[in-house]
Amino acid sequence: MQHARILSRSEHGISRQSISPGCLKVLYGLIDAGYDAYIVGGGVRDLLLGLQPKDFDIATNATPEQVRAVFRNSRIIGRRFRIVHVHFGKEIIEVSTFRALADATFTSADDEPLSREEAQFDAVRSASGMILRDNVYGTIEEDVQRRDFTVNALYYTVRNFVVHDYVDGLADIDRRCLRMIGDAEQRYREDPVRMLRAIRLAAKLDFSIAATTEEPIRRCAPLLASIPPARLFDEFLKLFLAGHSLSTYRLLQEQRLFAQLFPATATALQREPGQLHAMLELALANTDARLAEGKSITPVFLLAVLLWPALEAELRRQPAHLPPYQAQQIAAQRVFDDEVGRIAIPKRFSFPVREIWELQLGFLERRGRRAEALLAHKRFRAAIDFLMLREQSGEPLQELRTWWQSFAEADATVRASLLQATPSTPATPGSKRGKSRRRRVNSVQSQVMERSEQ
Repeated sequence: MQHARILSRSEHGISRQSISPGCLKVLYGLIDAGYDAYIVGGGVRDLLLGLQPKDFDIATNATPEQVRAVFRNSRIIGRRFRIVHVHFGKEIIEVSTFRALADATFTSADDEPLSREEAQFDAVRSASGMILRDNVYGTIEEDVQRRDFTVNALYYTVRNFVVHDYVDGLADIDRRCLRMIGDAEQRYREDPVRMLRAIRLAAKLDFSIAATTEEPIRRCAPLLASIPPARLFDEFLKLFLAGHSLSTYRLLQEQRLFAQLFPATATALQREPGQLHAMLELALANTDARLAEGKSITPVFLLAVLLWPALEAELRRQPAHLPPYQAQQIAAQRVFDDEVGRIAIPKRFSFPVREIWELQLGFLERRGRRAEALLAHKRFRAAIDFLMLREQSGEPLQELRTWWQSFAEADATVRASLLQATPSTPATPGSKRGKSRRRRVNSVQSQVMERSEQ
């Protein structure tokens, strides 16, 4: 590896005023205790790009136990990577010990070889090359090689206020390019989530992906199936709730990674790319706009949209004689049963998603107490937004959406007139009119079938 290029304060322009007080306390605390300590990763990258980092990570030659001894307000976490969290109120500074390569040779201070036990060597790989456990401590030069992209391998220290660059990360920042350190395919096999990280950073920073970094992605995409679903759910949140979801989605599709996260939806979009694709892109654009305005969002609405194509595809497979609500409940259950094998969606999100879907059928029944009950439903506003999204993407739902919006905004007198003007529908499912109601509710499924046959 080449020697580090060291940039002085006048060359890099990073000011301590842009660094959180908690991070500075950890840096100075470790240095005062006789250790080396650097801000590393996205914190340095964002500071050099003129962005405000959302958090700061620190790398040091102190072991987790030594860091814990310096900071009483800290705790050691993790099994695969043992790191230290130092707490300053709501702020958490993550401190990791320099990592070495998994096949490194360890020696003592006198250059005598050490056993794995003596070196605290703890690295395990799967048959595919994925690192399952990694507590191999090393030097800063070795730590650089364990970083993912060159732009994330820049080290800033308050000792002389310099930036260390071992892999031309500064040049890649100037080129606005993501480039993997080392052999990209091997790095993806070590940790397939790095492919998703490449997409996320490219979308967030508006960077290109270097050809050598991009080329193996499609080939390695199936490796994501080996990642625990709970970890993929965390990655989903990072990908789609960071304010760049539309560009992220397009890059995921381009690199054939979207199908690894939402396989049933990807299949449905291939079969029917028009309206469903438009609906998904509209939802992602709206999500980005809300985040840009500083509004809060939850994954519920986005998951409802992302899995809607899978639900419609599953509805086609339901027997025609089933009542619409029963057919949808069965279809929704199968969609989530399949999806949790890829992304572990918590029930606190999956249940509200189902409620939004069920209200799409409920909106077809504009009668008396049933209409009032829907209006009082806690998912009503989200469901109306979902209905509007379906309309904006090409479904003929303007009359239905307008009626419900008018009904929601009206006083009691106007609501009564709206209900009177709506063709009567009996409340008794077994009557002749009940069968008519069922046929009308079934129109949702028939519209799905018609679009699929076009």
